[in-house]
Amino acid sequence: MYTIEMAYARMRELQDLANRSRAHQPSATKPRAAKRTAKKR
Repeated sequence: MYTIEMAYARMRELQDLANRSRAHQPSATKPRAAKRTAKKR
């Protein structure tokens, strides 16, 4: 079973990773926009 809490935890992980990688490469915002729409449920 996949709960809302698990989804939020995963979202925070990804957000964390994205923020960390964005610090290294400032132009990493465009590829992320495309990924955002493809969500697995």
